[in-house]
Amino acid sequence: MMQRSLAWLSLAFPVAAVSFGQSVQPSPAALFAQLGLNEKQRADIDAGRPVARVLDWGKPSEVYVFGAVYIDGSPDAYLKTARNISKLAGTPGYLGIGELPASATGADLSALSLDQDDIKALKSCREANCDVQLPTASIQAFQDAVNWSQPDAASQANGLARGMVLDLIRAYRRGGNDALGTYRDKQNPSRVAEQFETMVGRSAELPDVLPELRQYLLQYPDADLPGADSFFYWEKVSFGLKPTIRVNHGVVYRAPARGGDIAVVAIKQLYASHYFHTALDVSVCVGDPAKPGRRGFYLITLKSSEQDGLTGVKGSVLRKIVLDKTRSSLETALGSIKRAVEGGE
Repeated sequence: MMQRSLAWLSLAFPVAAVSFGQSVQPSPAALFAQLGLNEKQRADIDAGRPVARVLDWGKPSEVYVFGAVYIDGSPDAYLKTARNISKLAGTPGYLGIGELPASATGADLSALSLDQDDIKALKSCREANCDVQLPTASIQAFQDAVNWSQPDAASQANGLARGMVLDLIRAYRRGGNDALGTYRDKQNPSRVAEQFETMVGRSAELPDVLPELRQYLLQYPDADLPGADSFFYWEKVSFGLKPTIRVNHGVVYRAPARGGDIAVVAIKQLYASHYFHTALDVSVCVGDPAKPGRRGFYLITLKSSEQDGLTGVKGSVLRKIVLDKTRSSLETALGSIKRAVEGGE
């Protein structure tokens, strides 16, 4: 049950940017009011009923959704399962997943395979005209390195894709966001580092309680985050019409001495083959200093993403659908996580 809940959090058009609080831990009620939640919504959260709200931030291509629920349990139960990403395998929407250690080789990616439609698209991909999101150099690599006339062309393409994933993570470990490249998608060049900086910058509209996490996400690997558990993994998921391969940087972090212990799980997308140019998913476990007698915590999630296809006349229609699905599936995920944590203790 817990694993399925975490899958929902990733599948609900991920994801998030974070900055919560001030020099001391803020009252969750004050944060909820600041973000425009009405009295009924705040009461629902406090009573353990999940609430999600779309935030009117950014450009039409940007999606921001905030959600929260009170959980009568320990943050440790949530953090432990969130870190064990292998348990997501087999949950609804997940077609494959695997962690990538620092010494990862092709063997660690043996289960990763491109969808047949993607392989067909890669055969004819050209810069500014490709149905798979790829940096410019990678588009040319599929044209040069794969012999598309051979019967094993699909195997060649999969081998090249696995190598590209490893190269991406190695480059990111050395150069951070600047190594994430540029997508060429329907005439619109999209530099990932710039999009990500804009996305995280918009989170400054929230009070900034975790500046060290923000700095780490933006300046990795040059910024340090003592005590954080940092890890990488790939996943193949069914977001919509096209199965999507994503490569992620996960961070599990506890921030002490801020009026109470704050636990955070952040999932930073490094690459997605469809839909998402940039995405960040952050969930925060935080107590309420105004109610010291309660043993549980608030699970607070803020999701943000930069997505393809949400602009223009047709895109505005799609955007409404995306926002509604993101909001409703986030509420479902938060409710499932609450039941899993409370039922497991």
